[in-house]
Amino acid sequence: MVGELLYAFRIMRLPLLDAGGQAIGKINDIIVVAGRGTEAPQVLGFVATSQRRRIFVSATRVGTLDNSGARLKSWDINLTPFRTRAGEQLLGKDILDKRLGDEIVSDIALVHKTGKSSTWQITKVRLSKRGLLNTRSGHRLVDWQEIAHMFAPKTAIAAEAARLRDMHASDVATIIRALPPEQRRQLADAMDDERLADVLEELPEDEQLRLIEGLDMERLNSVFDEMEYDDLADLLGQMGVDQRTKVLDAMDDEDAETMRQLLSYPTGSAGAMMTPDIIVLGPDSTVADALALIRDPERLVSIAAQVFIAHAPHYPPTGTYIGVVNFQRLLRERPSMTLRHCVENEPTIDPLLAEREVAERLASYNMLTVGVCDANGRLLGAVTVDDVLDNALPADWRRKILPRDQTNHEITENINNGFVRDLNGGRNEAP
Repeated sequence: MVGELLYAFRIMRLPLLDAGGQAIGKINDIIVVAGRGTEAPQVLGFVATSQRRRIFVSATRVGTLDNSGARLKSWDINLTPFRTRAGEQLLGKDILDKRLGDEIVSDIALVHKTGKSSTWQITKVRLSKRGLLNTRSGHRLVDWQEIAHMFAPKTAIAAEAARLRDMHASDVATIIRALPPEQRRQLADAMDDERLADVLEELPEDEQLRLIEGLDMERLNSVFDEMEYDDLADLLGQMGVDQRTKVLDAMDDEDAETMRQLLSYPTGSAGAMMTPDIIVLGPDSTVADALALIRDPERLVSIAAQVFIAHAPHYPPTGTYIGVVNFQRLLRERPSMTLRHCVENEPTIDPLLAEREVAERLASYNMLTVGVCDANGRLLGAVTVDDVLDNALPADWRRKILPRDQTNHEITENINNGFVRDLNGGRNEAP
């Protein structure tokens, strides 16, 4: 089904509304990606300003878009600063007011299409002529195909990478594993550093190495900066000594020292599985301080489920470990309460504890995360339940391509077809 037309010029002045209809920001621009074949360009999401930040709001998270505003389906919002990715365009910045002969693109009409997938697509374009005194003296409404060249991506692969923005990293990894090696590398090149890091974490280590093969050291470092410490340690552990040394030498001193420490623990031990990237506060910090940290959308759910309490310093290895405060307890206490009054004394583990015993400890105490302490009682990091599951499953579990739905199959085919078009300079024919 096709809805009524909505014009970009109007949308880019609408408020961003939460699920209850309250304004929490303002729409600034509309992010689009070129359609496949003869399909119209598709809206990926919106750039909005909220709490003084420019953020990305996925189109899939918008429940309604009308003259009252863009209303979200749920209450949560990701405040990570917006960054343009390869294959994407901003209607306001890149398309509107651009000249086409003696006309300019003065507005663009979107239509909401429902069906197997709900999406907004570009359907009409308003072209205007300016008079001698720089006023608009006339306009015409044309089909989007009249300015189709303005939406053409540099490569079809870049456009496909942009369409994967909102897919779960494990689904993207499944798609990548179904591609031939050359298409894998091209798709990796088209991804931004954060996205590529997320996908690498969902692949077996040997396939990670093949995917990053050929990337220069600057790009590698940028991608590795976005990876979780424990996942990066697993990847570095699979590298040859010379390559690993080059990577560590290129890192900043603090990160390199952290990685060397993680790599020093025996395979299959708690130390080899742990991450030092945890939330640690002192006993005099408040509940409000803790809640502010666990709200960070960049933190893993398992890490944000609790705050560890220790004496200074508050980055591993910490001062003497005191205990932990789980997020449910934080929600029950007043914001001004100090953490020393709600700390719980949950058990910790030694970094040399075998992974089987780590799993038993988590299961016995119903914990999502268990702290790892040295012999002096200093907190070194934590092991999360997802890492325990990863190690408990058969070594080749990531190689088993999960059953893919029709959408994933279509995406894989489209990437392959896009690769062919890129080889042929945009012509859709066999190379």
